[in-house]
Amino acid sequence: MANRIVPFVQNEFFHVYNRGNSKQKIFLNEADFERFLVTLYLSNTSEPFNIRDILKQTDDVYSIERPDELVRIGAYCLMDNHYHLLISPVVEDGLSKFMQKLSTSYAMYFNTKYERTGSLFEGRFKARHADTDEYLKYLFSYIHLNPVRGKVSEIHNTKDLFAKAKAYPHSSLREYLSPRSDLGLVDTNLYGMYFSGAGDVEREIFEWLSYEEPALGQT
Repeated sequence: MANRIVPFVQNEFFHVYNRGNSKQKIFLNEADFERFLVTLYLSNTSEPFNIRDILKQTDDVYSIERPDELVRIGAYCLMDNHYHLLISPVVEDGLSKFMQKLSTSYAMYFNTKYERTGSLFEGRFKARHADTDEYLKYLFSYIHLNPVRGKVSEIHNTKDLFAKAKAYPHSSLREYLSPRSDLGLVDTNLYGMYFSGAGDVEREIFEWLSYEEPALGQT
């Protein structure tokens, strides 16, 4: 596959994504979205983990220290039947190890909860190398504006499109716009070279919306 030609080199950036098998939903309710985020956090270490045991011991999963992180996460967005992540591995083979733990753990949870069998995801995760500054910066807006793709026909105002994206609860945009929303999932320093604060983030997304708004109506 073309997206496997570039190896997952440490400290490089990769757009990682996947969707449900046969485009089926992989998140059916708020509990599923939250479980994926918890798994996203706990998977980021070489140490094994048991989510059920951890949830019995603490209500604040995001306070748990991870001694040796595998990756840095720069952005994420979870949609009903797919997800997008911006990842930079920090150890050798870190991205592959992280994604294997994440995918396996969440699929086991989902299949057990909904009494189903078979593959949850459409094959192995896909990944594209963000090999230029322009592409890496573009990914920031692309990932965070997924919730308003296809909404142009009903929302004609750029300001309203941004407000809808900002209000979407299952992306990391809120972590860039409001430090109080920071769960510790995202390393906002990965985009520090582009954005000095929330104002820069808003301007970037507004510029992208103004330039690319017609494309958001495509599926």
